[in-house]
Amino acid sequence: MKEKLLEKFKELYGSADGVSVYFAPGRVNMIGEHTDYNGGHVFPCALTIGTYMAVKKREDHKLRFYSMNFDSLGVLESSIDDIKPEDAAEWTNYPKGVMWAFAGRGFTMDCGLDMVLYGNIPAGSGLSSSASLEVATGFMLKQEYGFDVSNIDIALIGQYSENNFNGMNCGIMDQFASAMGKKDNAIFLNTADLSYEYAPLVLDGAKILITNSNVKHKLVDSKYNERRNECETALKELQEVIGIKTLGDLSEEQFETYQSAIKDEVRRKRAKHAVYENQRTIQAVDALKKNDIGLFGRLMNASHVSLRDDYEVSCEEIDVLAEEAWKVDGVIGSRITGGGFGGCTVSIVKDEAVDTFISQVGAAYEKRVGKKADFYVVDIGNGPSVL
Repeated sequence: MKEKLLEKFKELYGSADGVSVYFAPGRVNMIGEHTDYNGGHVFPCALTIGTYMAVKKREDHKLRFYSMNFDSLGVLESSIDDIKPEDAAEWTNYPKGVMWAFAGRGFTMDCGLDMVLYGNIPAGSGLSSSASLEVATGFMLKQEYGFDVSNIDIALIGQYSENNFNGMNCGIMDQFASAMGKKDNAIFLNTADLSYEYAPLVLDGAKILITNSNVKHKLVDSKYNERRNECETALKELQEVIGIKTLGDLSEEQFETYQSAIKDEVRRKRAKHAVYENQRTIQAVDALKKNDIGLFGRLMNASHVSLRDDYEVSCEEIDVLAEEAWKVDGVIGSRITGGGFGGCTVSIVKDEAVDTFISQVGAAYEKRVGKKADFYVVDIGNGPSVL
C-alpha cells in the first residue's frame, strides 16, 4: 500500500523524496450504539482497514489533496490561509476541518502540504471512514508540525471538527476507537468522562464477521442529528424530576420509575434505548470477562432489536441481514453496527459456521431484497501509525 501511494505521489507531484506515509484505522462497534452522545458506554475496536495518507510539506501556503478513491475529482487545491467548509471541496472538508480545529486550539500550520490518500474502508458502510480520515489527519499534523497533542486530544479534535466544521453531530466513539485502538482488544469507554479500559477480544473458536448491506448511509443528511435532539429533549424532561447529567446515569429501574416525565411517546422510546443499551454494554463486557460469550451474543441480538424498534435507525435490508444471521447454527450474536440507516451488521460466528453463514445469509439477502451483500472476516488492529 505504501509503495502504491508513493508511486501515485511521484506521478502527481513530480517526486516522492521526503514523503511520509501515515495510517489510521476504521472501527467496528461490538455493542453500545447511540450511547456515546448520551453519556453512556461503548465497546468498539479498531480494524486493520482504514485510511492511508502520503504527505510532504510545501514551502508556500498551498494545500493539494488527491484521493485514489475519487480519482475523477483530480487534485483539489486550497490554502491554509482560507480554510472553510465548501460543497466544492468534496471529501477534503474532513481533513480541512481537522486543520481548522487544530488552528482553533492555537496549533497553526506554518506551511502547506501535498497529500495523496487511499482508504480501504467501504464507503458508506458505517465503519467510520470519516473518523479514520480525521484521525489520520490529526496524527499526521502532530508528526509533521510537532504539535504537542495526545492521541485522545486527536480524537477530541476530530470529533469537534466533524461537529462544527462538517455539521455532523457525532459522539466521540468513532474517533476514540481509531485514535486509541489496540491489537486484539476492544475499548470499554465511558463517554461521560472518557475513562476507558482495554478488554481482550480473543474469541476462541469464533470470528468477527462484518456484513455490508451495500445500502450506503449518509449520516449528515439523515435522521442522526434528529435522534440526538430527541434524546437531549428527553434528558431535559427527566432532569425536572431526577438529578442526572446524562441518560447514561440512569439504571433501567430508574428509567421505568421516571419515564412518565418524558412528554412524548417517541422521545420516551429514544431515551429507553439509550438507557437500556448502556446497561447492555456494561453487562456484555462483564460477560466477556467471565468468558460467557453466549450471553455476550444474546445482548448483541437484544441491541439490534432495540435499535430497530425503539431507536428506529435500522432499515429493511439491515433487519433482513440480522434475521437471517440469527437462523444460522453457530452464530453467537448479530446486530447492526454504526450510526444506522444502512451500512453493516457485525456478527460473532463459530469458525466452523463461517462458510455456511456467508453462503446462507448471502443467498437469503439476495432473494429477499434483490441486492448482494459483502462479507469480511476482520482482524482487530492498532491505532494510528507512521508506516
